[in-house]
Amino acid sequence: MKLLSRILLLCLSVPAFAQQPQNPIQRALQRSYTIATIPQPGEVLTLSQAVSQAVNKNYQVQINRSQEEIARNNYTKGNAGYLPSFTAGGTSNGSLQNFRQTYIGGATAPREGHGIFNRTTNLNATLNYTVFNGYARSTTYNQLQQLLKIASITTRANVEATVASVVTGYYDVVRQLQRLIAFSQALDISRERLELARANYEVGTRSKVDFLSAQVDYNTDSAALLSQAQALRNAKIMLNTLLVRDPLTEFAVRDTIVARPSLELGSLQQSMATNNPLLASAVLSRTIADLNVKLATAQQLPLVTAQAGYSYQMQDNQGGFGVATGRTGGLAYTVTASIPIFNGFNLKRQIQNARVNTIIAQNQENSQRLVLQQALDQTFQAYQNSLQLLNLEVQNNQLANENVDIAYDRYRIGNSTFVEFRDVQRNAIDAQTRLIEAEYSAKAAEIELLRLSSTITQELGL
Repeated sequence: MKLLSRILLLCLSVPAFAQQPQNPIQRALQRSYTIATIPQPGEVLTLSQAVSQAVNKNYQVQINRSQEEIARNNYTKGNAGYLPSFTAGGTSNGSLQNFRQTYIGGATAPREGHGIFNRTTNLNATLNYTVFNGYARSTTYNQLQQLLKIASITTRANVEATVASVVTGYYDVVRQLQRLIAFSQALDISRERLELARANYEVGTRSKVDFLSAQVDYNTDSAALLSQAQALRNAKIMLNTLLVRDPLTEFAVRDTIVARPSLELGSLQQSMATNNPLLASAVLSRTIADLNVKLATAQQLPLVTAQAGYSYQMQDNQGGFGVATGRTGGLAYTVTASIPIFNGFNLKRQIQNARVNTIIAQNQENSQRLVLQQALDQTFQAYQNSLQLLNLEVQNNQLANENVDIAYDRYRIGNSTFVEFRDVQRNAIDAQTRLIEAEYSAKAAEIELLRLSSTITQELGL
């Protein structure tokens, strides 16, 4: 009999347990969207598409590419003075005259003419060439080469900076979307609590204060959700601006934030010392400063120039006086050598200033190297700290969600107050928000490390 009663009690208990309402976390997860399924207006924008569009349309990158093209056009032997200059010219003078001439004493009969055409034509060609200018030509040609390298490196630096900004902005959109999902889930939990408080108040098991508090908290979470939706719109506007398109263009993202935990400081330092464009530009600037010393010193050496020319003159005088027709042509050349002896110590001053500029360039290079090393070390420390925080926040988020589970069940059966449940709920929201921020901070630090080490384009496959 006792066994039969126990079986009957068990059968009655199973439906009772089956009819128990799901906890708010389960309902929130069922009703809330994930980042892959949340409705977003516009076409899906992938990270590679965003980076490609930004690099192709960014105005500063286009300016740098144009400046690089100018530097490439300037890097010629002719611009350095290796090639001669050749000029040619010509003049032609003509006149149409009428004349009548009489002579004293009448010994010669008067003469007259009408429509007499006289013409003189001169043609010339000149070749100028610098034979020797104190090795300034080779120094100038080397300097033009360094300027081209600087222009190319400047373009690369702006491309990498643009890529880093776009990637960071893209993941900021992902971050704001994840926060929107978190606040949406928090609002669902508040809705569950509000429905439960209303039902309990209507049947008289809880006070009106409990119901009104649930309503206030629900409104607070609704306002937080609206503010987060605005933050998401602002992040999209910023990314659209980086993509050089209408800031209000709608688009969807499907990526999640996953920070790589495998970056090593040693390899990053080596890559930065070898590839960082800012450091490479500083090194090239020091090289140009050294070349300027050579250019200033070259003015102390002799300057030898050569000039050769050919001239041709043709005369056609129909007036009948002097030479009627004539042809004259000749070749001439000139070789000039000069050496500066004294110019008021200006040449000495220019050489001294050029040498001082090399010291300045060296100090700028060392300063740039130190600044980059500081930035790399600080960013790497932030990167490691973010990874550690990320591991902690993953655990905290799991514990906080489990705590909400327990607190809701206690609140539903009347073993805790609405204040206690709200505190647990707020802690869960904060834990999830901190988790999202830790993920984004680790990813942002990773992107900055890749930019400083000048490996960001390779890592993204660009």
